[in-house]
Amino acid sequence: ALDRPRRGRSLAIRHVDAGSCNGCEHELTLTSSPFHDLQRFGLGVVASPRHADVLLVTGPVTTRMREPLLVAYRSMPEPRRVAALGDCALGCNVLGTAEDIVGSVETVLPVDIRIPGCPPTPDAIAAALLALIDGSFE
Repeated sequence: ALDRPRRGRSLAIRHVDAGSCNGCEHELTLTSSPFHDLQRFGLGVVASPRHADVLLVTGPVTTRMREPLLVAYRSMPEPRRVAALGDCALGCNVLGTAEDIVGSVETVLPVDIRIPGCPPTPDAIAAALLALIDGSFE
């Protein structure tokens, strides 16, 4: 799956941890390792949502992260996509239900890509993001 040729497009990703346990972040970091190296396909993480095509959100949305998440989303240029990474972001309540948790990413933002797993493997993350760059989610 990672041997396909690049289609001449790129994808800028802004990652936001909305309240995760960091398991998804560890797996996400592995997608930039020499084995997966998603940068060779034009996928890269950017520091500002103003430069992003995709908002990649990990963890359930906490009350303190709800507004920063909305600000990041509103700062992105159109067309913008949202990816929910991991079971917590998808509302599986892996971290439990506390009064400080708003809920899944979908309770706050429209989600285009769902990447399940606790945590999802780097292969699953790579496949979902590559499908987006290939136009499978458009």
